[in-house]
Amino acid sequence: MPFQGGSKSTNSNTSQAEVSSSLHRMIDHTLLKQDATRSEIERVCKEAREHQFATVCVNSSRILLVAELLKGSSTLPIAVVGFPLGAALTSSKVFESQEAVRLGAREIDMVINVGALKDGDDKFVQEDIRAVVEASKPYPVKVILETSLLNHDQKVRACELAKAANAAFVKTSTGFGGGGATVEDITLMRETVGKEMGVKASGGVRTTEDALKMIAAGANRIGASSSVAIVTGAQNQGTGY
Repeated sequence: MPFQGGSKSTNSNTSQAEVSSSLHRMIDHTLLKQDATRSEIERVCKEAREHQFATVCVNSSRILLVAELLKGSSTLPIAVVGFPLGAALTSSKVFESQEAVRLGAREIDMVINVGALKDGDDKFVQEDIRAVVEASKPYPVKVILETSLLNHDQKVRACELAKAANAAFVKTSTGFGGGGATVEDITLMRETVGKEMGVKASGGVRTTEDALKMIAAGANRIGASSSVAIVTGAQNQGTGY
């Protein structure tokens, strides 16, 4: 499935000013902390509508509320699946994806099974991803690699497996794994998946400068709780990770 949203990476023909002007449409406004309250979810959705962010990304139990709050806007609801560890049964990830879509999710961000990847069980990892991709149709799936836990070869394999499983994006991090997005990882991910897939930088992206560096390296989606600060240049107010 082709990726959606923010499809251009910066190149020699794309000025920083052009990227900055469309930056809001590359942002997944994120609130994934375990104690997020209804009022916080409402605030995030209000901000997303105001700034016309691409999506709002929340835990699956909040997706119905978010879908209702975003109705009639250009901002789409995202649910995370198997979050944040990725170690759940594939059948659990499938059920969560199906339910999230039924309740209004229009993108799914799933966490890869990191342990299986480190075991070298590529068949299992690919089938785990593919099962979620199938369960989420017709909506795109992003595969969270948790890059801070992987070495170079594991990152490459994870990208290749996500691509082979027909995922729409590869994504750096949950924000809960002890590390976040880096320019080096985004560059590697883009080189590995080519132009056919999306690349999402998430985890620790808090300023306009951070976001523009990730986009220059090949990201075409940014996951952040500091989204308002990123698009306005204001002091970081992010609380989502």
